[in-house]
Amino acid sequence: MRRADPLRWDMAHWLRVGLNTVGRALTRLWGRDVMLYTGGASFFVMLAIFPALALMIGGYSLFSDPEHAAETARGLAQMAPAEARPLLQGEFLRLAHAPHVAMSAQSVLAFLIGAYAAHRGLKAVIAGLSFIHDEDEPRGFVSFNLMVLAVLIAVFVLIAVITTVFFSLRVMGSTFALRPLRGVSWLLSEWTWASIGLTLCMGLIYRFVMSRRPVDWRASFAGGAAAAGLCLFASWGIAVYVEQIAHLGATYGSVAAIIVFLIWLSWNVNALFFGGALATEIELSIDAARPFSP
Repeated sequence: MRRADPLRWDMAHWLRVGLNTVGRALTRLWGRDVMLYTGGASFFVMLAIFPALALMIGGYSLFSDPEHAAETARGLAQMAPAEARPLLQGEFLRLAHAPHVAMSAQSVLAFLIGAYAAHRGLKAVIAGLSFIHDEDEPRGFVSFNLMVLAVLIAVFVLIAVITTVFFSLRVMGSTFALRPLRGVSWLLSEWTWASIGLTLCMGLIYRFVMSRRPVDWRASFAGGAAAAGLCLFASWGIAVYVEQIAHLGATYGSVAAIIVFLIWLSWNVNALFFGGALATEIELSIDAARPFSP
């Protein structure tokens, strides 16, 4: 019995430390100026997402028929709340069945609009993370924009790699009837690969981009995992909110799907900012626990 007492006290201590860390992270997130970064990032993400869909469907349709492209689109739309899925699915289906000539011309315009909006949205996210991190050495105008461009390219490459692996597993499992792949349902789930991709992406951004000095890797990837979990929770939470608490269709009518989509986007941006705040507080706790060396 005596040996259990230190363990009990240790568990209480770490629980208290964890709750205090989360509380301090929420305090950082709820700063007045953070709302401005949240609004800016949400707007430009909304502006970039539909051109990104056009580019993705345009590229995917070159290697597959419209039916497979539409089926893939329906799977990806499952990541959005139920009320917003018809908005995405309708756009997916329209793009999947569009003529290749029209898609080629549209893809050029989509690339220009999407690149501009994605760059501006990522700038808002990185600027917001630097503000949350209390970065005291802000980057200059040129270096900041070049860094955002490099991060944007890296994010697209990471998304492309993860998407290729995901679709390759699906094609292999369905075409060759591979039982190991078919028996592990979570391996072929969009949610699994979205969680992996978001954790890696945000963990690397928290570590190398949020501050001039690399953030501790344990804090960075803990924040990345928290951001990924909250983003997935946002899809479930907004569905519960819309279906059981606030019936937005009665208020907004035919534009209710757009309103739900915007709320979902803002919740996800807040989740990314919370991950950065949590990574900052964990790093501060790690630094405080290190022995002082003169």
